[in-house]
Amino acid sequence: MKTETSRTAGLPQLILLLAASSLPVMGAVLIAPVLPLMAAHFAAVPGAGVLVPVVLTVPALVIGLTAPVAGQIVDRLGRLRVLQAGMVGYAIAGTAPLWLDSLGAIIGSRVLVGVFEAGITTAATTLVGDYWKEKRDRYIGLQATTASLGGVAFIALGGALGAAGWRTPFWVYAIALVLVVPMTWLLWSPRRSTAAADPRPAGVPWRALAAPCGVTLFGGVVFYVLIVQLSTVLTSIGITSPATTGLLTGVLAVAIAVGAALYGRLAKLGRRTLLPVEFAISGLGLVVVFATSNVAVVMVGAVVTGFASGLLFPTLVSWVLDNVDFPQRGRGTGLWTGTAYVGQFLSPLVVAGLAVFTGGLQGGIGALGVLSVVVGAVLLLVFRKPQPRGEQVPQSATSHSSR
Repeated sequence: MKTETSRTAGLPQLILLLAASSLPVMGAVLIAPVLPLMAAHFAAVPGAGVLVPVVLTVPALVIGLTAPVAGQIVDRLGRLRVLQAGMVGYAIAGTAPLWLDSLGAIIGSRVLVGVFEAGITTAATTLVGDYWKEKRDRYIGLQATTASLGGVAFIALGGALGAAGWRTPFWVYAIALVLVVPMTWLLWSPRRSTAAADPRPAGVPWRALAAPCGVTLFGGVVFYVLIVQLSTVLTSIGITSPATTGLLTGVLAVAIAVGAALYGRLAKLGRRTLLPVEFAISGLGLVVVFATSNVAVVMVGAVVTGFASGLLFPTLVSWVLDNVDFPQRGRGTGLWTGTAYVGQFLSPLVVAGLAVFTGGLQGGIGALGVLSVVVGAVLLLVFRKPQPRGEQVPQSATSHSSR
């Protein structure tokens, strides 16, 4: 494992880390187009109607549960070791359904995929914090941009490969083995002893991380609501063509990507400004989606929410990285990743619960929008209060610490 501290990260390292960060997204969406084919194949299995969708969703839940543990391992064993092991394990577990005939065994392999994805995303994000200081915000935004656009591409790829059978898309998971080779030569794990002097102790600052991770939990619910629910909303208002639904869902993904891409430029405004605005605008967009059955207006609301939520996640992860130094960076990143993915898992459950009291799916989305605006207002009030010493909110990208 390379630990040379004189090396400077550049474009090759960035490309590899962006590719690694996209793998959990691929794991979440690649096989979505072949779920109906899987359901038909396992139709004789009791409970297949429930179990087949779990094949798609269980990795996200596992990431949420195991990412904090992955963060502990990242800090203890080193970033690169965890990333390499995660890539190899991801390829093995990801391609396992090519040979497995039992639905239960396939779900078990997907649980392992989630475990390895937790290690990959935690290690990759931690290395971004290790390698770059001035450009960190820009590259965090680029991570989210790549993930959003990659999601669209992976859905299309899964659909195309699915024409040859439901197992075929699982071959794509082997790409991790291709990526791990240049990672071994081009990436390295910084050593704690040679990192810049750490002004904070090695213990995790749980109190400082409680706020960003708590906000991230709700942010995950807001971020994923339209990613999960937009196609259903479009169907309910008369869009019956899968091609049209896919196109409009792609527009949402582009809006998210644009918001994330602009984070590097807007980070100088500081999260005291960004977070209240992001939650408020996301909420207003969701209210627009709730308030109309006009497709064009629904898409305006979706684009508004997508753009604001695209900015939201880079702001939140930057908040966490600002509160940890080199010795705790893996654990801080793992904790953030875990709460974000738990929010993703909870998102449809929260909307379903709200829908019970609001008369339907769009009502649940509208209620979540109102809650998002309220959270934005609360954050505005909280951020106006003087911050305790040591927890000051940096107001520009240049004040961020990556050590």
